[in-house]
Amino acid sequence: MKKALLLVLLLTVLGVHRHWAQTTQRPAGTKTTYTNPLPVQFGDPYVLYTQGTYYLYGTGGGATRGFAAYSSKDMVNWRPEGQVYFYDNKNGWSDPNAAWGGAYWAPEVYEVKGKYYLFYSAQWRVNPTNETENFRIGVAVADKPTGPFVDLASKPIFDPGYPIIDANLFMDTNGKAYLYFSRCCYKHPVESEVADLARQKGWFSQIEESWVYGVELKPDFSGVVGEPVLVLRPPVSLSDKQADWESRSVTAREVNRRWTEGSVTFKKDNTYYIMYSANHFGGQYYAIGYATARSPLGPYIKAVNNPVLQRNTDRGGSVTGTGHNSIAYSPDGKEMFCVYHGRTAKTGDERVVFIDRMQVTNGKITVSGPTTTPQKIPSGTSALR
Repeated sequence: MKKALLLVLLLTVLGVHRHWAQTTQRPAGTKTTYTNPLPVQFGDPYVLYTQGTYYLYGTGGGATRGFAAYSSKDMVNWRPEGQVYFYDNKNGWSDPNAAWGGAYWAPEVYEVKGKYYLFYSAQWRVNPTNETENFRIGVAVADKPTGPFVDLASKPIFDPGYPIIDANLFMDTNGKAYLYFSRCCYKHPVESEVADLARQKGWFSQIEESWVYGVELKPDFSGVVGEPVLVLRPPVSLSDKQADWESRSVTAREVNRRWTEGSVTFKKDNTYYIMYSANHFGGQYYAIGYATARSPLGPYIKAVNNPVLQRNTDRGGSVTGTGHNSIAYSPDGKEMFCVYHGRTAKTGDERVVFIDRMQVTNGKITVSGPTTTPQKIPSGTSALR
């Protein structure tokens, strides 16, 4: 009897050990690739990497009058963290009943001295002239990247007197902080040879434009230092090499606007790079270019190899509307990624997230995308199941 019990016990232990060994060994079908688009429905994606975890923020993503977040260990598999910013926090200054549901757009989160700061744009409730586009930029703070974020003040960072969106923060190596933003096209008609062409062709009577500005921020992010400086704008002359790609929303008769928006700034080898998006965010020609400078507020010179990311449908692909990017690095820091939104034939009008490798070599940015075929997982990442 005792021998029988010992035999049963031994077999049980062996079975448990075998099961444990099988479940801890890597499966034969382990994935070493990922495929765009990622299963995240975000516009204007921004990635923060802190303490070994990536956090993804963006426009939409299931948030109601605020912003949601996702987290990941590998920048490929993302899990929802829920809504992290709500308009009705104790210092909320926005109007959730204004056009576009309050227009809670383009959040970006930065870690500074153990705190997390969320920069974003929304409709300002102070609107005595009832402007349809009354966007301003605010900043909220939290103790964790998943919030809850609370506005620093019950008003925007500053009021330039016109609608602004797409905040991007750049911290220079000397400790100074700079805010970049886009002045909206709204009520901003601009004369140019492109505007002349549109009138001659009978397409549009005027062309409105959005321009990117930069301004120094106070160290506590409570306001700005000095006046904003014009950093980027659409080309004035048709002979400008940038005019063709930056004017496609007009020349394709999509809309009477030319955008310069969604900027992101970084520094490498004493050169300042600013990436930006042009054309209509809701159209197929939304694309990304960049410019370089020797100081954070310019003057910036646009690159001859622009655009560095655009639709691929004219080359047999299915991706359009590629734009409003941020930058992220692989877990081991060896690879640089362009994180952006786009649309495919399958996703339709829904914006979804893509990540593709980018390189900066001898002052030149290249982006290896948009891709929809299997790509190697980011370096320094454990193989995915």
